[in-house]
Amino acid sequence: MSNVSSTPLSPTLDLAFDLISRDSVTPDDKDCQQVMIDRLEKCGFKIEKLRFGEVDNFWARRGEGEPVLAFAGHTDVVPTGPLEKWDTNPFEPTIKDDGMLYGRGSADMKGSLAAMVVAVERFVEEHPNHIGSVAFLITSDEEGPAKNGTVKVIEHLQARGEHIDWCIVGEPSSTNQLGDVVKNGRRGSLNGYLTVKGQQGHVAYPHLANNPIHMLADALSELTNHVWDNGNEFFPATSFQVTNIESGTGATNVIPGDLKMVFNFRYCTEVTAEQLMEITDAILNKHGVEFEIEWALSGRPFLTSGGSLIEAVKHSVEKITGYQPELSTSGGTSDGRFIAPTGTHVVELGPSNATIHKINECVCAEDLNLLTDVYQQILTDLLAEG
Repeated sequence: MSNVSSTPLSPTLDLAFDLISRDSVTPDDKDCQQVMIDRLEKCGFKIEKLRFGEVDNFWARRGEGEPVLAFAGHTDVVPTGPLEKWDTNPFEPTIKDDGMLYGRGSADMKGSLAAMVVAVERFVEEHPNHIGSVAFLITSDEEGPAKNGTVKVIEHLQARGEHIDWCIVGEPSSTNQLGDVVKNGRRGSLNGYLTVKGQQGHVAYPHLANNPIHMLADALSELTNHVWDNGNEFFPATSFQVTNIESGTGATNVIPGDLKMVFNFRYCTEVTAEQLMEITDAILNKHGVEFEIEWALSGRPFLTSGGSLIEAVKHSVEKITGYQPELSTSGGTSDGRFIAPTGTHVVELGPSNATIHKINECVCAEDLNLLTDVYQQILTDLLAEG
């Protein structure tokens, strides 16, 4: 194993090392944003620091005109987990002999942030009079509640009529090699918190009680087998999954008084959140379940099916890597869900997601250099003058 932090690094890797070395666990930013701001100010960006609650965000823009191409990302990282299980200190970025850069946030997503900044620096140097505007929307709240981050910045921009035409989110989208998968949309996510109301009693006298587990059984079977939709060419069919069920006192002779269940829909554009809520209520009522549900919508589905951004991304990935990316809407949610509803065309393009949130998170160091080249080519395709 070798730590090459003492040897010359590419500009992208040098910046990635700086960012990874800062233990910016949600919502702490640990001056990662200031590092980026200092670099962006030097190439002509106007900076707006936006703090909401305990969350640091910033909006940076170079240019006054349209179209606006924004890079979006987050400086916060998830907790490390047990330090003794890491092969290296998670906040001491290390490149091993296998060429992998290890450290918390290397893949998700400080490597992408470094690539974005360096790509923009190079683009501005080559095209100081570029058309439109280049922007950055950066938060420290993506891995946490996500209530005072990107969603608040978007509301702030909308309030003054500022619009993003194209947005590249630096989430790790790739599977086997850089750029092999680009996310051009995401499924919606709807959570349900169900309480079934029964009546506690002795198991020897079931006629004097009402078992909420039994009450729910038939309805749950129908919910798990219901065909919500058949998906479409961009999305798989909507999925219903139970994530937790709690009931009972722990005793063998007590019928529980209530049951609590948490479930999630990952849904496509063939159905709305409101329709999912209505159908769920109807199935529970059909089976005579006495219940209450609290709903929490994490994000609606979004899709960028075509257009200039998609074409620039496909061309740039192919030019730099030699192969065409696959467009995909798989995976969880991202901050793209807050940006797309404004009419922005959104894609997610970043390094491999194989080790994100894991012990020994890592990314191929050379992939970050290639990612810089891809980002720069996208900028050139879309905003180079003349």
